[in-house]
Amino acid sequence: MSASQRFQGPSDLHLHSVHSDGTESAAGVLDAAHRHGVHTVALTDHDTTAGWAEAADAAGSLGVTFIPGMELSAKHEWRSVHVLAYLFDPDETHLRALTDRIRASRMDRARLMADRIARDFDVTWDDILAQTSEGATVGRPHIADALVARGFVADRTQAFADILSPAGDYYVALYAPDPVTAVRRVTEAGGVAIIAHPAGRAGLLPAPVIERMLEAGLAGFELGHRENLPGATEALARLCRTRDLIVTGSSDYHGLGKPNQPGEHTTSDEMVARIIERGSGSAPVYP
Repeated sequence: MSASQRFQGPSDLHLHSVHSDGTESAAGVLDAAHRHGVHTVALTDHDTTAGWAEAADAAGSLGVTFIPGMELSAKHEWRSVHVLAYLFDPDETHLRALTDRIRASRMDRARLMADRIARDFDVTWDDILAQTSEGATVGRPHIADALVARGFVADRTQAFADILSPAGDYYVALYAPDPVTAVRRVTEAGGVAIIAHPAGRAGLLPAPVIERMLEAGLAGFELGHRENLPGATEALARLCRTRDLIVTGSSDYHGLGKPNQPGEHTTSDEMVARIIERGSGSAPVYP
């Protein structure tokens, strides 16, 4: 049996812990996935690998396969682009420098937004820090949680639609590389780059940008995701068939931060095997 055949499905390759904007520990995320019948799990916190060691330990005790991952922030013009990165070298110099810069920008942005919000709402920086775990980078979800805790909004969804909206007075833009650079950095670090939820309300990226990402090493698209819309998803599915790209499906689980549940979308064994065979920067942790 080859290394890429040692895992067992169902496989969910997009989940978040308290190390970014989830509400559960890395071990708790693995446990939740296991309780939902998922046997291969990727932890993909935003711009950080801080949960990898804890997740790997939990996977061993639960008897599930752990695939190290991350969701790397990128931006094309006004639009956020999220690059799921699997099996990369977390110590590769250029990718490490990029994630360090993004996390620093997140903290600066959160502080600026908090200062603006505090002019109109009785929410302090300490209130926001109380919603984070040790080592986590403060972001908009933590500000949202503070607003919920103080009773100004009902939940994260309302906070993002109103007070934290990009169209609002409190919003501060986040530094993020262009998606071609993000894909290139992941690939150069031995990783496998997949565009997360690529067919949502913002529409598809322009064809020339997609082509440049493919030239930079893009491996595929996350077509199984609750935010994808049918027409755009089918257009990308045709591209994936034509170019023999990897297609994934995942939950984008955030604990109590979103309604998404582990295993609501999964990735086929064939596609997981292709990711494992292609990744060379780090290795899966098998039970």
